[in-house]
Amino acid sequence: MYRVLFESGVSTLLVSIALRNMLLAPTLSCPTVPLSNGLQIPILGLGTSHDGGYSHDAVVYALTECGVRHIDTAKRYGCEEKLGNTIRESGIPRSDLWVTNKLWLGDYGYNAAKKACLDSCSQMGFEYFDLYLMHWPEATQPGCSNRETRADTWRALEELHKEGLCSAIGVSNFLVHHLEELKEDCSVVPHVNQVEYHPFQQPNQLMEYCRQEGIVFEGYSPLAKGQVFNNPTVLQIAQKYRRTPAQICIRWSIQNGVVTIPKSIKKKRIQENCQVFGFQLEESDMAALGSLDDGRHVAWDPTNVE
Repeated sequence: MYRVLFESGVSTLLVSIALRNMLLAPTLSCPTVPLSNGLQIPILGLGTSHDGGYSHDAVVYALTECGVRHIDTAKRYGCEEKLGNTIRESGIPRSDLWVTNKLWLGDYGYNAAKKACLDSCSQMGFEYFDLYLMHWPEATQPGCSNRETRADTWRALEELHKEGLCSAIGVSNFLVHHLEELKEDCSVVPHVNQVEYHPFQQPNQLMEYCRQEGIVFEGYSPLAKGQVFNNPTVLQIAQKYRRTPAQICIRWSIQNGVVTIPKSIKKKRIQENCQVFGFQLEESDMAALGSLDDGRHVAWDPTNVE
């Protein structure tokens, strides 16, 4: 690790900070979920995004003060290089982290996908990703159907997985028919499907399909971009447990077995979001939150993607 830090041109001061953080950093007592290939993904992570969804200080705080060991990002977010530098500065060994990255649809296709993954590794200064996802089921390749392009792209991810550049591979925002076609066209079933998931958006049919196929279900936007904060049912349950609405919704998601990646750039919120393992929701409260599903999306809706 010392050699990597010095060779990358990091100053002596930053090396000292990183080594101090590595020695002092706590580790979040976070359960893991097994993938079909035997790897274990932490059930709670920190999400990043574009449009103000990345903060150097927030990531360092999450890693060194809150013990977060699961970071989710994507090429589309435009923060790969900064995030890689921040992770090194934190002093947390790369081997202790689970890092997910995503392939944007502009890089779909066999050759483009392989190049994009290598470029993203280079941007972040990593030798591999723990999980690499196709970000969206729609493609923009002229002359090819979405299905053909997805299959072509997935074959590239299968090779990246076989070569060790991606410890696990998966998809994001894929629905049942997208997954069915991929299963017919390719040889490796996705290890993970990451989709929007919160009390107002509960794709239970998709969750059941993933369970049957051995695909780990991962949820983003667990707080529905803040829409859960004013819901009377959420507020009532939060008061009962003396927790915040955010903690109630994250706990609900985790208790449903969903890998959950709340996003925040505020230290107080990140700390709050991590404090979800010291209590358990009663079945009646799980059911009450489960009854809030009204089908709304606060992010992308892949329903009409062929």
